[in-house]
Amino acid sequence: MKAVAVECIGIGLAYGVNQVLQDITLAIEPGEFFALLGPSGSGKSTLLRLIAGFNRHNRGRLLVDGRDITGVPPHARNIGMVFQSYALWPHMSVFDNVAFGLVERRVSRAEVKRRVGEALALVELADYAQRRPNQLSGGQQQRVALARTIVIEPQVLLLDEPLSNLDKKLREQMRVELKRLQRKLGITTIFVTHDQEEAMTTADRMAVLDAGVLQQVGTPRALFDVPVNRFVAEFVGSTNLIPGRADPVRNVFVADGLGELPLAAGGSGSALSIRPHALTITTTRDGRRIWFDGAIRESEFLGEFTRYEVQVGPLLLTADSPHLSSSPIYTPGARVQVGIDPAEMRLLD
Repeated sequence: MKAVAVECIGIGLAYGVNQVLQDITLAIEPGEFFALLGPSGSGKSTLLRLIAGFNRHNRGRLLVDGRDITGVPPHARNIGMVFQSYALWPHMSVFDNVAFGLVERRVSRAEVKRRVGEALALVELADYAQRRPNQLSGGQQQRVALARTIVIEPQVLLLDEPLSNLDKKLREQMRVELKRLQRKLGITTIFVTHDQEEAMTTADRMAVLDAGVLQQVGTPRALFDVPVNRFVAEFVGSTNLIPGRADPVRNVFVADGLGELPLAAGGSGSALSIRPHALTITTTRDGRRIWFDGAIRESEFLGEFTRYEVQVGPLLLTADSPHLSSSPIYTPGARVQVGIDPAEMRLLD
């Protein structure tokens, strides 16, 4: 299966005065697992459906393997799509559901049998060929939907929040399966989700959208560590935003209510982003961090870590402390020291 590139060049879509997508320029590499991440109404599903051919952009160009497919109807694009609601035929067996697209294409019976068998083996459902969808679990139904899509050997695989109907444990298992399958096939895959954890654990790169505007594109690690603006900092993970102003001459950030914080690198900005896990809570200080007196307001035990709300001067900060059985427990009202590592601070405009 040949891996192809997908390019959006100045894509715009509007319904009257309502701008749904604004100047989307995006290059997805051949064989890449790419995620479109954003809140409801950000335009991510609209962009996915546009690539599939169910929507039509008003301006710009859409290229697959270097060919402009703007005017090509959905059935002629050779693009496979797995929907949020698996859309399996309830009266058909698993085999017939997977074979449906091949039968519509008038593939020979022997070829249908071979390709369906290979697709079901790939998603580890070879023994379930004669079952009906209502005899399968949610995860198994999702794998049938995947098999039905990959059996037609599409150039591009589109996934529209395919894990949203599964419980947390099954979602975690299925995203590992998705990644394994995509790596094995080498097919260019575009995955839409509003779940940052899903995007960061599966994608090679991802794009964050808000209100139809592309905010940032990069690897999950790059977007988490170096967000370009406040929206990305708050949407990709959790963060503390401290207002103030940077003084590039003295290489400090003058934080509202906290005073001057030395910067590890120069730059300008009106806010400082600090991830909760980058804050240290303790009762003693060391020389590696900038320290402030604080008081615990609330705590939330989340298993692997405890999330604290800490009052530091006029600011209410969020700090995540790794949990071990021997970890100290800070209750509301406890006086603590809050440490900030300058290397973990990010300036934002």
